[in-house]
Amino acid sequence: MSDIILAEAVNKTYQTRTLTVRAVEEVSFNIKAGEFVALVGPSGSGKTTMLAMLAALLNPTSGRVNIDGQDLASLSDNDRVRFRRERIGFTFQANNLLPYLTVLENTELMLRLNNGFNKQSHARALELLERLGLQDRLNNLPNQLSGGQKQRVSIARSLIHNPAVVLADEPTASLDSERAYQVVRIFADLIHEQQRAGIMVTHDLRMCVYVDRVIQMRDGRVIATLNSRAEIEELIGCA
Repeated sequence: MSDIILAEAVNKTYQTRTLTVRAVEEVSFNIKAGEFVALVGPSGSGKTTMLAMLAALLNPTSGRVNIDGQDLASLSDNDRVRFRRERIGFTFQANNLLPYLTVLENTELMLRLNNGFNKQSHARALELLERLGLQDRLNNLPNQLSGGQKQRVSIARSLIHNPAVVLADEPTASLDSERAYQVVRIFADLIHEQQRAGIMVTHDLRMCVYVDRVIQMRDGRVIATLNSRAEIEELIGCA
């Protein structure tokens, strides 16, 4: 099975007049379709910067980022915008739902932006929202939802346009433990079922119970990759 996400010797350096900051240093990893990976590490470890480069929001200083067979460095600015919109799904801590759109409208937004809205995609949106337990909330606005419900809408929106890659940045930071586990479990199930490549940045090691691998970062570098269930469970036990 080919790699959907490939990072090779990726570096991101910021230069000031007096200081060189190495936010990411020589990071390499790969993720295949149907694989859900957690990127973990303390604040300032480089994990969010790495996620931004995978999302084509930042350019590496050096190294290569390849997403779904596309070398991101070869894209023009306009092509990068189009690529993000069509091939990458996002779920963020703040969920970024549009307050004047309903649950259904927020979910279908990416389809409309990509000119992919039709009867079949509308039916897919309804099916996905039902799968997420939101069938009774279709016409609610975001301010009428709980935190966990908002995050489930965000998950639906990130998957509705059939992206190759789904990226989640601290998706459970504002949720209590019960809702956090629920959100990550659903997210993992959908990534596995729909054969996406998923990365979740999280500071909460307990959420790693639902991932296939854990990549640990510190000071901009990958310090360990945990591939086995036993290794991941030992890490969770230390949380």
